[in-house]
Amino acid sequence: MRTKARTAMTSLLCVLTMAMFGAAKTSLASEQAGRPADDGKLRIIVFGAHPDDCEIKAGGTAALWAAQGHHVKFVSTTNGDIGHAAIAGGPLAKRRTAEVHEAGKTLGIECEVLDIHDGELMPTLENRKTFVRLIREWKADIVMGHRPNDYHPDHRYTGILMQDAAYMVTVAFFCPDVPQLAKNPVFLYLSDNFQKPNPFDPAIVVGIDSVYKKKMDAIWKLESQIESLWATGDFEKVVPVPTDPAAREQRRRQVAERFAARDRRVADKYRGQLTDVYGPEKGAAVKCAEAFELCEYGRQPSPEELKALFPIQAGQ
Repeated sequence: MRTKARTAMTSLLCVLTMAMFGAAKTSLASEQAGRPADDGKLRIIVFGAHPDDCEIKAGGTAALWAAQGHHVKFVSTTNGDIGHAAIAGGPLAKRRTAEVHEAGKTLGIECEVLDIHDGELMPTLENRKTFVRLIREWKADIVMGHRPNDYHPDHRYTGILMQDAAYMVTVAFFCPDVPQLAKNPVFLYLSDNFQKPNPFDPAIVVGIDSVYKKKMDAIWKLESQIESLWATGDFEKVVPVPTDPAAREQRRRQVAERFAARDRRVADKYRGQLTDVYGPEKGAAVKCAEAFELCEYGRQPSPEELKALFPIQAGQ
């Protein structure tokens, strides 16, 4: 009887062990399903403070990368739940999250919105770990975010958290629940016009003329911003997007021209770098561009290596 009992117990333990092992494999497969495949393509993650910042500052370059089969993810570090003249809280956060996911589909990339209130992002240890985990899980080769000298605290702290994640993503016993990266990514800043304590100094400028329509199609998905802040420049009133086809198309052209003017200014301001990258003739012909500054805290590629990491020739 004891022998039979021991045999039955052994069989039960084997079954339980196999079940646990199978569950672990399933969990691991599920965890890895959302990560880019090890297919030799680049992996890029961009941190923007609100559900529109990544699209505005890097939407064209992201579309170029995606068209080449590279893996791009936009992360909004707050949910944008106060960025509207008439609605706020959960309803606005849900609306803006849905908008950036639609924009991401247009660009051919993935998106995530963190559950942090707009205006309340802080450079805490918890948030530093969140950034480290996101970068590791994406197995990033390139990481982008705001500079830490910016008008908005969410922008500044996004930049600080990105900087604080640099190097820590390679430290095995920091956030040991996610394997560390063997090689520190290249970290870069998104462009801005702030001068103090130091002006933006791009290491790479990318012509985005070939994908400009796609970028504008993505930005058109961000209707909560089109009808509020972008329509008035403040949070005093809402100017709804028209339903009449002709009026709607006119508003769409207005939005497109607004952002085209921004990206034309980038191209004109850094024309010399565009001609260095594309050559005199092509560089002079670039109408719209996005620019990125190299952060000294991550891996430091040579100018030629940096150029190879970006979809330069595809931009023209």
